[in-house]
Amino acid sequence: MLRSPFDRNVPVNLELQELLLDYSFQHLGVSSQGCVDHPIVLTEAVCNPLYSRQMMSELLFECYGIPKVAYGIDSLFSFYHNKPKNLISSGLIISSGYQCTHILPILDGRLDAKNCKRINLGGSQAAGYLQRLLQLKYPGHLAAITLSRMEEILHEHSYVAEDYVAELQKWRCPDYYENNVHKMQLPFSSKLLGSTLSSEEKQERRQQQLRRLQELNARRREEKLQLDQERLDRLLCVQELLEDGQMDQFHKALIELNMDSPEELQSYIQKLSSAVEQAKQKILQAEVTLEVDVVDSKPETPDLEQLEPTLEDVESINDFEPLFSEETPEVEKPVATVQPVFNLAAYHQLFVGTERIRAPEIIFQPSLIGEEQAGVAETLQYILDRYSKDVQDMLVQNVFLTGGNMMYPGMKGRIEKELLEMRPFQSSFKVQLASNPVLDAWYGARDWALDHLDDDEVWITRKEYEEKGGEYLKEHCASNIYVPIRLPKQASRFSDAQAPGKGSGASGGGAGEQA
Repeated sequence: MLRSPFDRNVPVNLELQELLLDYSFQHLGVSSQGCVDHPIVLTEAVCNPLYSRQMMSELLFECYGIPKVAYGIDSLFSFYHNKPKNLISSGLIISSGYQCTHILPILDGRLDAKNCKRINLGGSQAAGYLQRLLQLKYPGHLAAITLSRMEEILHEHSYVAEDYVAELQKWRCPDYYENNVHKMQLPFSSKLLGSTLSSEEKQERRQQQLRRLQELNARRREEKLQLDQERLDRLLCVQELLEDGQMDQFHKALIELNMDSPEELQSYIQKLSSAVEQAKQKILQAEVTLEVDVVDSKPETPDLEQLEPTLEDVESINDFEPLFSEETPEVEKPVATVQPVFNLAAYHQLFVGTERIRAPEIIFQPSLIGEEQAGVAETLQYILDRYSKDVQDMLVQNVFLTGGNMMYPGMKGRIEKELLEMRPFQSSFKVQLASNPVLDAWYGARDWALDHLDDDEVWITRKEYEEKGGEYLKEHCASNIYVPIRLPKQASRFSDAQAPGKGSGASGGGAGEQA
């Protein structure tokens, strides 16, 4: 069962996880046959449940036989990659990905898990919101406005407004709109059926459709006639039982047919016989009509011997010639002027205006899509208020932005504006964007693995997995906080088990009370 709508993208089936790992090992050039003799660094979610880590450790150690594994958080690996080496720093990480956004406080190089927060909004919701906006704007192109195209528009043409309301006021100006609107060309076909088909081809197409309909109706009539004929034969067999005097079998057959008397049977036979005869006549008429249509559709052959026109015929033709000369162009004019009434290329264009800033704005104002959540600025203020002023000043000196959803132009300026509004007057802060918000998590995990390759205090070995369980985690600068499972004390179970024995030695009533 999914505990939240975001768990649908998390594989919880061991077979599916094994397929994903086989795919990863294959593209890394590592053979997964037998065992994988390589240490593994794996990223996990913030405050990952112990059960999820237990399943992954079991798969890695039992199925692939790895020597050791280490778990970390992708945004902390990105933070590790961008900070100076051998420097224990504090800061505030804002990580926004495809499904959610995290705000993580770092104190003395370690994650403060008690005060980290998650916003269930990311790039996926922004793409869906942009798709709805453009589908409402262009209802004639619903099929062409796909999520993949919306993600492309979101990555290449969207930006974050430093002041959302003021930016919307700018878009109201026609000149600003013309200078900043982006036009997207959708694929289309320039062929029109009305302009490519001549009148003869249209007539031939109509005749073909008419023949198909006639054949379909004839086939249905034949099927219905066959069913009626079978029913009629069955009823006639029942009537023969009556004529032969087999009354018991006749009454049983009447009950099966849901009839009460021979008169009802006779009337039904008459009606069915007339229906069968009418159906046969219709089929014969349809076949004759089809043959006549085929004969009439053949071109008429001209006569071999043509009569020479007389003088009276020539004079009559000359009298009517002006009338024909005036009417002929009027008849041929509609056929010659079949042209498209509008520009197809312009019709299949998308004008992306205010949608460029409305889609990324949802992480600051989730109410735009009807979500009852706090935005990034409100959540940031809430986290800072949980610390003392000295700690607040230390955290805001290193606000780190990472994740693919932080790559919009203007995102850094918007965060600085929000911090300027919430921080005290003349206080300082610093906002830093990751050098590569998408790949710095991988680079950071690589750097961390190389720096701690021989450090046994951060790796989980197979022996420790067997002793302490799959949920066991060794903490380090880029990991979660390990909270072990607290099992009930065994002493309490022993005391409960011994209590009935002591009570039975004393008295029966005391044993009943203790039980």
